[in-house]
Amino acid sequence: MSQTGTKVDGIIKALSGLESDIDSLNLKLDDMKKQLNSKAQKEIDNLMEKTKEIASKEAENIISSSKSKAESESKKIHKKGDEKLTDIQKNIESNFDSAVDDAVSSILEP
Repeated sequence: MSQTGTKVDGIIKALSGLESDIDSLNLKLDDMKKQLNSKAQKEIDNLMEKTKEIASKEAENIISSSKSKAESESKKIHKKGDEKLTDIQKNIESNFDSAVDDAVSSILEP
């Protein structure tokens, strides 16, 4: 019986060692999960920051482009307005004498 008892004790010790190893592995696994989650969260945060930077730069480019187009269109409109004003002034100047003559004739005629 001592030989069987020794074998049983050896098996129990082996199982106890195996259980200890499994517990140790579980602790290491939990620690690795925490580290992986931490690294994943840091990567997510970094990617979010980069995405925000890219979006901000793209928005700035769009705004700058829109502003340039608006300024260009504004200059065109202003130029057309100046041209029309010049035409109106020329028209007034060319017809001023005729308008005065017509007004004087209207007043002097009975």
